[in-house]
This record gives sequence, C-alpha cells and structure tokens, in this order.
Amino acid sequence: MTTWPNIYLQDSASPLMEQLILFHDHIMLILMMIVTTVSYIMIMLFFNKYTDRNLLEGQMIELIWTVTPTMTLFFIATPSLRLLYLMDEINSPMMTTKAVGHQWYWTYEYSDFNDTEFDSYMMNKENINELRLLDVDNRMVLPSNTFIRMIVTSTDVIHSWTLPSSGVKIDGTPGRLNQASLMLNRNGLLFGQCSEICGTNHSF
Repeated sequence: MTTWPNIYLQDSASPLMEQLILFHDHIMLILMMIVTTVSYIMIMLFFNKYTDRNLLEGQMIELIWTVTPTMTLFFIATPSLRLLYLMDEINSPMMTTKAVGHQWYWTYEYSDFNDTEFDSYMMNKENINELRLLDVDNRMVLPSNTFIRMIVTSTDVIHSWTLPSSGVKIDGTPGRLNQASLMLNRNGLLFGQCSEICGTNHSF
C-alpha cells in the first residue's frame, strides 16, 4: 500500500468534492509558480554583483508588481466564491437526515421514513471484518444520486460531522441546527472521523 493517499485528498464521492479537488490543484499550481519565481529572484539577488544606486523609481516594474498579485488573487477568488456558493446551496432536497452528536457517539434520524432513529457507536475492538476506530456498529445508509439535506446538532459539546470524501464538514452545536447539502455519486463504504476537540475520548 502506498503512502500517497495519506498525504493527498481522499477519492471524491460527490460532485462537490470533485470541484474541491480541482480547486486544490488550481491553487497548488499558482503557489508553485509564485514559489519558483520568488526563489529564483532571491537566488539571483544573492549571487549577482550588480547594483544601481542611481535608480530612484521604476514605474513599469511598480505597475507589474501591483497588477500581477491583483490578477493572481482574482484567479483564486473567482472559483473560491463559486465553490462557497455551491456548498451552501440547498434548493429542494429529496431527503432529510439528522445527525445528533453525543459524547461519544452519533444518533441518526431519518425523519422522512416514520421517524427511524438509531445510535452509532465506534468499534474499538480488533475484528477482521471491521476497521478499528473507523467502523461503527450501526452504519448510516444514504442513497446515491439523491440530493440530501444533512441537519447536524449536538446535545452536550461541539462536535463535527465530517465525511471527507464527500467534501462535507459541519459543526454540531448544542441548541442550534446546522445544515449542509450532500449528494453521493459513488456507491461504497465511506468513513469520517471526529474533527472537533470534544472531550477526553475525542481520539476514540
């Protein structure tokens, strides 16, 4: 098994995560261009011996180093704002699911289906069919290619319901309902981990 998936983003399971991965690659390309250019200029400043003490102003170079960062920020901000809008867009969901955070388990409610509700505890025993500290005793099941509204709250402290492969991370706050949109375009078993310092058993 390679270590590449451990340092890169998970394979996407939703259209939103595909767009987030493309945006990540877009930003990394811009950052590498900036790092390369600045490194080259710094190295050349260290090793060349040219000086021009009579240079008081250079309007062209000042124009360039003002306009270039402005254009760079424009190329970063435009797709970023588009993604922020898409992440908050909840039009007419086909299904609503509620996740309630507890110390230290989740309660899931399918209010669209006769108030189906169950608790989901993490498995912390070694088992050949389960992943320790990732798998749970009662898995939440969601349909694919369905626009889902996810409602998240908590009963005690702030928890964070996270599904990295679908690009969803939303805090569960006591006394408050937060919502996120979710659509899965890939079938399979998806794992999420606790993403909030929620107490002594946070790491388990």
